[in-house]
Amino acid sequence: MSQREWGSVEDVQKHSVHTLVFRSLKRTHDMFVADNAKPISIDEESHKLKMAIKLRTEYSPVLHMPVVKENREKGHHETYEHYTAQQGIESEYMLTGTHPYPSGPGVALTADTQIQRMPSESAAQSLALALPPPQSRLDAQRTAASVGDIYRHAGLAERSQAPGLAMASMESGGTKNSTLIAKKAPTMPKPQWHPPWKLYRVISGHLGWVRSLAVEPGNQWFVTGSADRTIKIWDLASGKLKLSLTGHISTVRGVIVSGRSPYLFSCGEDKQVKCWDLEYNKVIRHYHGHLSAVYGLDLHPTIDVLVTCSRDSTARIWDVRTKASVHTLVGHTNAVATVKCQAAEPQIITGSHDTTIRLWDMVGGKTRVTLTNHKKSVRAVVLHPRQYTFASGSPDNVKQWKFPDGNFIQNLSGHNAIINTLAVNSDGVLVSGADNGTMHLWDWRTGYNFQRIHAAVQPGSLDSESGIFACTFDQSESRLITAEADKTIKVYREDDTATEETHPVSWKPEIMKRKRF
Repeated sequence: MSQREWGSVEDVQKHSVHTLVFRSLKRTHDMFVADNAKPISIDEESHKLKMAIKLRTEYSPVLHMPVVKENREKGHHETYEHYTAQQGIESEYMLTGTHPYPSGPGVALTADTQIQRMPSESAAQSLALALPPPQSRLDAQRTAASVGDIYRHAGLAERSQAPGLAMASMESGGTKNSTLIAKKAPTMPKPQWHPPWKLYRVISGHLGWVRSLAVEPGNQWFVTGSADRTIKIWDLASGKLKLSLTGHISTVRGVIVSGRSPYLFSCGEDKQVKCWDLEYNKVIRHYHGHLSAVYGLDLHPTIDVLVTCSRDSTARIWDVRTKASVHTLVGHTNAVATVKCQAAEPQIITGSHDTTIRLWDMVGGKTRVTLTNHKKSVRAVVLHPRQYTFASGSPDNVKQWKFPDGNFIQNLSGHNAIINTLAVNSDGVLVSGADNGTMHLWDWRTGYNFQRIHAAVQPGSLDSESGIFACTFDQSESRLITAEADKTIKVYREDDTATEETHPVSWKPEIMKRKRF
């Protein structure tokens, strides 16, 4: 390579290195030249204008009242004077100190009387109220609406007040005096009396946790699904085993009996959804599609549609006859733990481990409403048999909602456990069953917890095997059946001997907390 060519290469290399260094310096300079954390200095004119506008828009109804607050901030004081000067309002009763006047005619000013002493807050208040109202104030009172009138006219709630207190305006010498008057707080209405429930039968037979439960429409028998992979059918009156069905290869998580056909549907952690023909006691249909364990299922009450929910974060709508997947309901971000169907809109309700409840449009396969009030997994949802309402269970609270938009009604607080199941009857008894074996019974209307049950585990079981996975009322609603972790099925009924005198409601009219999320 010639010397000339080498020199040109050197020039290029020097230039490129210089350019890179310059760019690095410029980038560093741009990064640190601006101090973004430094607050912007306040422009006094802008601040005055802002405060004047705020006074006019928010406080104009009360600007004619006496200013009795001492040690006002300088900016606020100047803004008020600026506003009153613009509007032609006289600054009335600006109590800034005692006047340096002698105490009587012919008395000379002394060093003591010349000092302006600031009055106390109470003295200023009493002085302002003792002064006679000027004519301009009386005119303003006759023409101007009060703050409450303005808020009521605008359709807004008045400003919140301290609990149990209400502001009452009293006329004293033509001036308005705000006085605190105790107001009776809203109290919980007296709950309906319900007889206590007592355990009267324990049924054994399963070799694993009893995970699911359903009563057939004729109220002659009921069916259970277990972690021993079997489905068992029991006589409801005697509690004796009638039939065992095998076919699932993992825990049976859901069972339901059709009221429109002699079919039993089941689902399990083996991803399978089966349809059993109870005339032949055989599986006649499989519904394939879920990618993980199927946690629950429900039948539509009026059409031949089955809805299942799964750990794959979806719920699926199936045509019972053709086995076709009509819709896949996508939207939850974690396992869907429970699903319920009803004839009215919204026809499908799901609860998920992502802490949300979704109300679905079944025709379009889309979410109508998402309820995000719960803070923990929603494992149970139950629909009221008569009212257009439903309840959801989570470790944080049991919540009641109103259809069709999922408006919040009230919290049922106190069952501090993982709630696996909910059941409600037409009499307004809501039952919540928890993972620690406790069962709470509530009055649906008031949310009053009238009974707590913790049944002993089956002899030979560990105390840690105390857990309720499912519960339901039978069709007569006189018996309550629970599926438990000690491998038993427990049946409860109302105590016929109990009366309101022997078991009074230990109810206190506490302050309502119904509208608290």
